[in-house]
Amino acid sequence: MSLVRLNIKGISYSQTQNGAYALILNEVDGDRKLPIVIGAFEAQSIAIALEKEIRPPRPLTHDLFKNFADRFDIVVKQVIIHKLVDGVFYSSLICERDKIEEIIDARTSDAIALALRFQAPIFTYKNILDKAGIYLKVNPKKEDEEQDSILVDDLIAEEIEAATVEQEGYKDKSLEELNTLLDEAVNNEDYEKAAKIRDEISKR
Repeated sequence: MSLVRLNIKGISYSQTQNGAYALILNEVDGDRKLPIVIGAFEAQSIAIALEKEIRPPRPLTHDLFKNFADRFDIVVKQVIIHKLVDGVFYSSLICERDKIEEIIDARTSDAIALALRFQAPIFTYKNILDKAGIYLKVNPKKEDEEQDSILVDDLIAEEIEAATVEQEGYKDKSLEELNTLLDEAVNNEDYEKAAKIRDEISKR
């Protein structure tokens, strides 16, 4: 399967899920966007990494990981978003130490926060982008640079919310089924999935 490189387009506050954000990844050689729902802490960590001038007074968790890795000569070479199941993206960190590569499972939000700190490229497989990628409308009246910054703030909400709800596939589940799925997610320590199911239950 062919890999597609992604860049970070921006972060949008979720209009329907309290405390959640939509991270928008952009296909490098194309127009599709990949929206991923992430938590507030991860959104803050990614935003801080994007804003080079902002330095927290104490290391955040992802900064601590970077400092730890630097001390022991561990490098994150790339991040691959390799699977999409029930609206949940699964990612891997490709790490290297002493010319030996290791693959480490990670939540996508954590993987991207670390990719920024290591300046590592982010990839996904073409079939995932075909399944979950969306096209966003463009405002022709705006200049290109302005348009990029406005896109996430003003145009993103409706289309991202529609896309992420469709991806999650929980709308057709009964409350009983959702509660069962919630218990399974918590037992599997899949808190990202559990949060999405909990939000769907709350909306009911």
